[in-house]
Amino acid sequence: MFTIYDWFGYQLPNKERFQLIKEAGFDGVLLWWSDGFGRDCFGQNDYRKGPQIAREAGLFIENIHAPVQSENNLWLDNLDGEIVTDCYLQCIADCAEFGIPTMVLHLPNEDNPCNTLGLDRIKRITEKAEQLGVNVAVENLWNLSNLAYVLDHVDSPRIGFCYDSGHHYRHYPKDDLLSMYGSRLMALHLHDNNGSYAQHGLPFDGTLDWSTIMKGIAGTDYSGATAIEAMNWDYKDLSVNEYLHKAFERAKRLETLKLRFEE
Repeated sequence: MFTIYDWFGYQLPNKERFQLIKEAGFDGVLLWWSDGFGRDCFGQNDYRKGPQIAREAGLFIENIHAPVQSENNLWLDNLDGEIVTDCYLQCIADCAEFGIPTMVLHLPNEDNPCNTLGLDRIKRITEKAEQLGVNVAVENLWNLSNLAYVLDHVDSPRIGFCYDSGHHYRHYPKDDLLSMYGSRLMALHLHDNNGSYAQHGLPFDGTLDWSTIMKGIAGTDYSGATAIEAMNWDYKDLSVNEYLHKAFERAKRLETLKLRFEE
């Protein structure tokens, strides 16, 4: 199976966006679950309509990405901390309502180490996920100590790992994250480290060692989709159709590598 992050950089109505994703060969999408970052284009005004529109185009929803603007508030003993916790709890409820199996979550960064209150909030999130049958995949960014703390202290089949290849080699290139947390792998964000922001380029356009990455994924029990999380920041010369077909070709190359290591 092949999936792609739905907001890959072109301004398009959702109906057209999802149709083009399907026509390029993808089976599903990863949905951004917010109107943040100016993504409410064309006055669509409701990201909650995305699942229905995607399914009408013949795509399945692999996961949603929870909002990220306030992620560093999660450990704070104030109203801001409660607000972001309630936001994540609502995202879990939304997953259950819309039949989406997984929510991807950013934990606070290294400047904000987890505390007792933070762990209690993670346990509340875990309880909600267990009650509603939703997975919560915590993503690696510049947050390895917090990610490690949560995965080491929360023993639940509903709390797992979202592996992001670009963030891995940007922030912790010497750590073998897939060996460390591959047993709890629930989601993938595959992109290369080229581009204006040294991340979110199409695989094989940067310097990441994709043989090593896909061998690491093949060594886990992960059975989900090969998921592309690239942006068009440095592909503005490509039409949306050209970009999506190139992205799909790269996804197939990654899958071929993974299958080779599984044999």
